[in-house]
Amino acid sequence: METQVEKREQWKRKREYILASAGNVVGLGNVWRFPYLCYKNGGGVFLVPYCLFAVLCGLPLFLLETVIGQYTQEGAATCWTKLCPLAQGTGYSLLVIQLYSRLYSIILAWALLYLIYCFRDPLPWTTCNNPWNTDKCVDLTSANSSAIYSSNLTSSVSEFWERGVLSMSGGIEEVGAVQWELLLCLLACWVACYFCIWKGVRSTGKVVYFTAVFPYVTLAILLVRGLTLPGAWQGVVFYLYPDFSRLADLQVWMEAGAQVLFSYGIAGGSIITLGSYNKVKNNCYKDSMWLCVLNSCTSFVAGFAVFSALGFMAHKQGIPINMVVESGPGLAFIAFPQAVAMMPLPQLWAACFFIMLILLGLDTVFTGLETITSSVIDMFPGQMRRPWRREIFLVFFCSVCFLSQIPLTAQGGVFLFQLMDYYGANGVCVLFVSLIQCVAAGWAFGAEQMCDATKSMTGQRPCLLFKLCWRYFTPLICMVCFICSCLDYQQLTSRGYVYPDWTYHLGRAIAFSSVIPVPAWAVYKICFTQGTLRQRLSVLWYPVRDPVDPKTNNELLNETEMKPAAAPFPNML
Repeated sequence: METQVEKREQWKRKREYILASAGNVVGLGNVWRFPYLCYKNGGGVFLVPYCLFAVLCGLPLFLLETVIGQYTQEGAATCWTKLCPLAQGTGYSLLVIQLYSRLYSIILAWALLYLIYCFRDPLPWTTCNNPWNTDKCVDLTSANSSAIYSSNLTSSVSEFWERGVLSMSGGIEEVGAVQWELLLCLLACWVACYFCIWKGVRSTGKVVYFTAVFPYVTLAILLVRGLTLPGAWQGVVFYLYPDFSRLADLQVWMEAGAQVLFSYGIAGGSIITLGSYNKVKNNCYKDSMWLCVLNSCTSFVAGFAVFSALGFMAHKQGIPINMVVESGPGLAFIAFPQAVAMMPLPQLWAACFFIMLILLGLDTVFTGLETITSSVIDMFPGQMRRPWRREIFLVFFCSVCFLSQIPLTAQGGVFLFQLMDYYGANGVCVLFVSLIQCVAAGWAFGAEQMCDATKSMTGQRPCLLFKLCWRYFTPLICMVCFICSCLDYQQLTSRGYVYPDWTYHLGRAIAFSSVIPVPAWAVYKICFTQGTLRQRLSVLWYPVRDPVDPKTNNELLNETEMKPAAAPFPNML
């Protein structure tokens, strides 16, 4: 007897969707990137372009992807068939971007290793008595520790990061030996990710109660503790001091736009996937509003926690605060650990910080993993929606991901990580995919019909601004930013290290691989569709079938009841 195909899952409770979505969009970038960008690009003035891009790009695209997932009840790869078959390559581009984004699990391994070291007394990055330290090491407890900023000396924190955790080689050509402690931490992270989603939304919906909520608890603890430290308010002023002249700098606007797209999780497919597990009558319009506000507010508040601690560190060492401010891993694994090490009960505050980092990253990693898994299941429902098929696929996929990331745990792994991070899911790729999404949904499917779909599901029609954004404002902004990013392309560098020439060619190929599925799929469909060129384009411009009828949640409307957008090729209809 043939095994029955299981139905597609749905969230049991709405709060599970809210928590999973909040965990997806609120990630490491909120803590280690937004505060630095705010300080770097004019302080409080940076909020002007940030809020503008959030309203005209972030929020419309977030709502669009949520509506697409909920209305089609399909994952990131297959939903485009029901909107615009010509743009189905967009789904494959989203999957490629997600595959490159799986590299961020190595950040969880770094944070987990730091967390393990947090239970030592003294903290190993506060002293120079460790096997990895050099003669140039300056102990954090030394009265002359500020000398490292004006000489060729190095801090014990930097040496712990570069020599203790990473054991960095001279460059990407020197792969070196695998760091076994780091390898075991990476394995633990992948095992955790597997069990977070192995049963689909049944397991994910339970896990997010902890992984999405607890980071806010630790952030609140760090915020209160940071603001009570001496020098904290100088750090806060430094974080938000307005420099209105920066508004004339194009780079400020570009970085604001990129931060909005990355922070909101746009063009990653996760928003579509999480929305596709909603009941069709869920009010995704209101949910999207609150999730976007939550994300931006978290970024803003995290800046107070970070800069209050950095202000304290600068005050303690008697140096300007701009000498201790960093972005990315430098903030999470050098600057902030150095700051908490100067506080009373440093083990407690360091443990809180790294638990927060691990949970913030874990949410993003396992929702991305769910995006890939659900897309494969939706592409092959007859084979994959059977007992234990999902679990078997996940074991195989997680094993492949883990094995492919072993080089990242080697001595030259950090250079490989920087290369993949810079080119794999960069702003150019995200902007391109966002542009195609707007064209497919706003023009092919039709912004008016997208508004009708939202109203049929939520009972509330989106305001006129969203319709204008989907058709005009958002694609125009994405196109301009895409062109500017291509013209202002810069080679990858890392603290004075110059990557060999072959890595730039590899990087371009990596970036190109997440863009090529869109035109490649369009050309493929045009070639294998019957009729003249205009007839083929007309057929592929419209959906093959209408999405799920919200009234019945399981029946498809007749094609005669469809309300497509204005025909792009009227002479051929």
